[in-house]
Amino acid sequence: MKWPVSKGGVRIGLGLFALAVLLLAVLRWWERTYPKNPEIALVIGEPWETMRQRSSARIDPAIPNEIWYTIPKSDARLRFADPQYGFITPLARFFTVSYIKGRVDSVRMSPQIEPLPLDDALKVVLDLQAQWVKAGWEPIHVRDDPPIADTLQWRANLAACESNVSYWSAGQRFQIMLGMACFQDDKHPDETRYLITLALAKPWVDP
Repeated sequence: MKWPVSKGGVRIGLGLFALAVLLLAVLRWWERTYPKNPEIALVIGEPWETMRQRSSARIDPAIPNEIWYTIPKSDARLRFADPQYGFITPLARFFTVSYIKGRVDSVRMSPQIEPLPLDDALKVVLDLQAQWVKAGWEPIHVRDDPPIADTLQWRANLAACESNVSYWSAGQRFQIMLGMACFQDDKHPDETRYLITLALAKPWVDP
């Protein structure tokens, strides 16, 4: 037995189907525009488009044959995707990626959303350094610029707003400069806050 189908029912069915397709498209756009775990995943020296395809955070294409830089379209963490020396940072608001003629050249970032209290900033720095040690990075120039540590002397130096920078090497392939310094945060005028800076590129400092 065949049940009669009214024209009104067909129109309602088609309307619901169109609405479902539209909602699915909106959902996919939202996921692309606002990913749950936005990250820029890169390796120094690789093609820019390879980095863009691997990353969940949006970043503009490179300008052909130019030497320039760009920034992600949202807060994002860095995932250094080298299979041996890889690591991941917290979400960052200041985050620039430079390129030379279509290839990733360097990263400069502050791995935090806002200036942090001393304890929180130390936690970020110590976690990054632990990742680097585990992945085989080695500190260099330790006599003049030793890695940051959670000691009374280091806390005193940081509280006095002394300049603190350390350098890390991944053999002859990559280098990192890590710094931590006082920062005057207008949102917290009565507190000392700290800004972490991280630069990543091919070696530029003599071992």
